Parts: sequence; structure tokens; C-alpha cells
Amino acid sequence: MSRTSARTSRQNHETDAETSGMMGILEHLEELRTRLIRACLAIGAGMTLAFFNIDRLAIFVRDSMLATLPPRTPLITTKPGEGFAFSFDISLIAGVVLAAPFVLFQVWRFVAPGLYSREKRLILPFMAMATLGTVGGVLFAHFLLFPSTMRFLLSFDLVPAMWRLEDTFAFYRNSLLAMVVVFQLPTLVFFLARMRLVSARWLWTHFKHAVLVSFVAAALFTSSSDPGNQALMAVPMIALYLVSIVVAWLVRPSDDGVEDRGPGLRLVVSATMLDQALRAGRPSAGRSGRRVFLIR
Repeated sequence: MSRTSARTSRQNHETDAETSGMMGILEHLEELRTRLIRACLAIGAGMTLAFFNIDRLAIFVRDSMLATLPPRTPLITTKPGEGFAFSFDISLIAGVVLAAPFVLFQVWRFVAPGLYSREKRLILPFMAMATLGTVGGVLFAHFLLFPSTMRFLLSFDLVPAMWRLEDTFAFYRNSLLAMVVVFQLPTLVFFLARMRLVSARWLWTHFKHAVLVSFVAAALFTSSSDPGNQALMAVPMIALYLVSIVVAWLVRPSDDGVEDRGPGLRLVVSATMLDQALRAGRPSAGRSGRRVFLIR
């Protein structure tokens, strides 16, 4: 009777441990769901605010695109709803830009519980650099990348062309979103370098891979297969990668490579294996009343 009770107690303990682990996973999923809902609500609020001012925003973007075209060249629409899609896309982009600081803060709140106290103090520089990167990407794409790319493409037009609003804005939108993402690279490197996951030496060693990835990404984001057009987008990516190397060197001037976290990881694995071995070696009662040792 006592052996049966002990076995039942051990089984209940293992079941409780499994349930506790499952509850931990469920709590993380619930936390993720809460952060995603808050981020979506913030983007929705930004879109609503932008939609109330859609006339000014649409005229501003339209005039910016017309300024890159030859004089007296109109933008045309060829299907119903194209004008509404244009206004909706502008509202969405404006909403994402306005809500970007709050969305990044939600991302930080989700990963912060798994960080050390010294790593949690990075919230202020992280938010500042991410916000500056977002604004810098928008300004760079609007005032430099898009106009220069359009001038380059128009230099090869030998006959008058009819420019569709949807196609022109799609190119403008892709340039904008690509630069917003690319301008977050120094922020990401700053965070990883402070956590000793990357170093300036490691980034410099992989510089040739970064150049290759930059041209591949430029080919995916640009609307043409012209090498010069792709280079106009790839060059800023490479420049920001070099800036990221400087950022990594400034926040970790020793430049001694990535910290080896192998001993700590091996210690955790060894402790886990020892615990499993101890559990496997515990005796359990067989039907014949003899002690049977479990061997895994």
C-alpha cells in the first residue's frame, strides 16, 4: 500500500510539473496576444488620426510623385477603387509611423522579463534610436531615394509615358518601407552588442556577406531589374552596416569578439541530464514485489 501511494504521489508530482510548464507557455502566449492587440490598436488609432487628414497627406504624396515626373505629366487611374486604395495605403503607412514608438515599446515589454537588470536599462537608448531610425528612413526615402531613383529611370524613357497612380505609389511605398527597415539596423546592432551577442570584429568579418545580402534585398524591393536602380538602394544599406560596425565598437570598445556563453549553457545541460539520471534511477514497484530500476 505504501509503495502504491509513493508511486501515485510521484506521478501526481510529475503531472503537476508538466501542468506548471504548460501554464508557463500559456502565460507567454497570453502575454504575446496582449502585446499584439495593443500594437494593433495603436496602429488603428494612428490610421484613424491620419484618415481625418487624408486630403492633406494624399495631396502631399501626390505632389511629391508629380515633382519627379516630367512637366505636365499626369497620374492616371485605370480601375475603380484605385483612388480609395491610394488613400487607405497612405493612412496605413502614416498609422504605422505614428504608432512605431508604442509598438516598439510593446516588443520591449514582451522580451524584458527574460533580460538582466543591466540589459533592461537599454530601454531609453533603444527607443530613441528606433524612433530616429524610423523618421530617418522615411525622410531618406522621400527626399533622396525616391526622387533620385525616378530621375534615373526617366533618363531612359525615349517616348512619352502614361504613369499610373497605383504603380508609381507602389514604388514609392516599397522604397519607404524598405528604408524604414534598413534604418533600424544600427538600433538592432546596438542592442545585440550591449548584450555581447555580436561585436565590431564579427560584423567586419562578415562585411562581404552583408554586401551580398544588401544587393539581394535591393533586387527584391525595387520594381525593376536594372543594376543601377538596385545599387541606389543597396548603397544606403551598406553604409548603414558600416555605421552599425562603428556603433558596435563604441558600445563595446574592447572588441574582443562575442562572449562565450558555452560554459553556462553546458552547466545547464549537465544539471538537466543529472536530474533525469536521478529520476531514472529511482526504484519503482513491480508486480512481483521486487524492486525494478528504470533504465532509459
